[in-house]
Amino acid sequence: QVHLVESGGGVVQAGDSLRLSCTASGVTFSFYQMAWFRQAPGKEREFVSAITQSTSTTYYAASVEGRFTISKDNRRNTVSLQMNNLKPEDTAVYYCAAGATVTGIARGYDYWGQGTQVTVSS
Repeated sequence: QVHLVESGGGVVQAGDSLRLSCTASGVTFSFYQMAWFRQAPGKEREFVSAITQSTSTTYYAASVEGRFTISKDNRRNTVSLQMNNLKPEDTAVYYCAAGATVTGIARGYDYWGQGTQVTVSS
């Protein structure tokens, strides 16, 4: 059974940093492309960032480019999202996802974590 477990969310002030982590179990981590999505209240789930397994190519939404950095550690089956210079509009539940291909579309991923809340106050 596949499990993705996120951690690292919290309540911070604008300009602060947070680091989210997602640990996978029950899956051959190196086979899957990994991504982060987020969902704010009343809004659709949106793509944040993704990383490919073979080349570690990274992708970012325009809204987080230059502030967020995605990385992975295949030895620990972990993907992380370093979030710097956080803004109130970054407030959302952040989800880790795993899939066969990299895409910015949520339905393109096969496995999801339960989410971790990030709240940024102004």
